[in-house]
Amino acid sequence: MEENNKVEVETPEVSTQEAAVTEEVKTVENSNAEVKTEGRNEGNNNRQRRQRNDRRRNNRNFNREPKEFEERVIAINRISKTVKGGRKMRFSALVVVGDRKGRVGYGLAKANEVPDAIRKALEAARKSVVRVNLVDNNRTIPHGVIGEYGAGEIVLKPASEGTGVIAGGAVRAVLELAGCSDVLSKCIGSRTPINVVRATMAALTKLKTVEEVAKLRGKKVAEIR
Repeated sequence: MEENNKVEVETPEVSTQEAAVTEEVKTVENSNAEVKTEGRNEGNNNRQRRQRNDRRRNNRNFNREPKEFEERVIAINRISKTVKGGRKMRFSALVVVGDRKGRVGYGLAKANEVPDAIRKALEAARKSVVRVNLVDNNRTIPHGVIGEYGAGEIVLKPASEGTGVIAGGAVRAVLELAGCSDVLSKCIGSRTPINVVRATMAALTKLKTVEEVAKLRGKKVAEIR
């Protein structure tokens, strides 16, 4: 009887331990399920966030208007002005703009900060855009020309197809933004960027087509050629 009683007493203890283990297993399974659910929700949130960002980026690109002119900064200089209290530091920016289809302009501006100087120079450049006479689908210039400004002198000559823009520095920037793809150039005298740009622009504005020359001389195009 005593042994039976002992067995009867031990049996509930074993069942109690099994129940505790079962509860622990269920708790672990529930926690794992919660972790999986949280991970799945987090993945969905990240996917939705990426989709929203993509839509916003596409909307910005769709609504953005193409620029009329291509911009290129030629030089940025730090300048100083001596005043009563000392020296006042500022910045100057030289910028060239063009559409590569025969229109080009330049601008020079000063400001206390570089971004402001560039912005003001761009505004001045857009206002000074001129039409350049090019031939062969804007490939090269119609004839040789010399442009002068101050101590700077620029010599431009037409080139055959495939030659490329034989120029450097500011001259190359002006010719490329004007749309000229084959041209020979030589810089004589001053190499200061602003003088070079002004001399190049002076040379480009002198260019005339055969039709314009024939009209000035009162002759036919065939007689000129």
